[in-house]
Amino acid sequence: MISKIVHKSEPITLVGGGDVDTALLKRVIYYAPTLVAADGGAVHIRDAGLMPEAVIGDMDSLSGNLKAELPKTILYPIAEQDSTDFEKCLMRIEAPAIVGLGFLGGRLDHQLAAFHGLVRFPKQRCILLGPDELVFLCPPALDIPLNVGTPVSLFPLGAVTGRLQGLIWSFEVLDFAPGQRIGTSNEAAGAIHLEMSAPYMLCILPSSCFEIVLAALTAQSG
Repeated sequence: MISKIVHKSEPITLVGGGDVDTALLKRVIYYAPTLVAADGGAVHIRDAGLMPEAVIGDMDSLSGNLKAELPKTILYPIAEQDSTDFEKCLMRIEAPAIVGLGFLGGRLDHQLAAFHGLVRFPKQRCILLGPDELVFLCPPALDIPLNVGTPVSLFPLGAVTGRLQGLIWSFEVLDFAPGQRIGTSNEAAGAIHLEMSAPYMLCILPSSCFEIVLAALTAQSG
């Protein structure tokens, strides 16, 4: 069994190596004050004048100068190459929710790998947050009090049956699967209720919904 490195009773902020807006980082740490870096994500934390509680990864993206600057007690090198740095972190964090910065935008293969990580570890309540949009894996049931007209997209990474309520296009039962049916470009008619038969559905919302999504997922954790 893999030992946990970070244990918190409140949400944590996990910073990856992609682009990270400092203003967005400071917005997030108000709600998730503990900072953890996935390998080279530590540079964004230090650029903001902050210090991570832990740096987890294979350390192939951590520059020598930054590595020397960081206390050795917060460095947790994981040598195996069967998982991404994001997944290494998900395996070793225990918290009611995780907010991931630096995982959206940039290289498409890195984004797809992050989505794979969400599906691989469905028990983690994790929001990937970018400047414009956020992505999370739908839990078995979730209520989100959205404003009328909020764009809502659902994208399956596996076969999953959904119940969608509170959307312009709502359904009691609808089957989704890659290459068969997806649910992009829907719209909230108000508060929405989502139920999923399996942990394969990504939900994509505007980044302005971050606070209410975090509250909803934190309430669902465990």
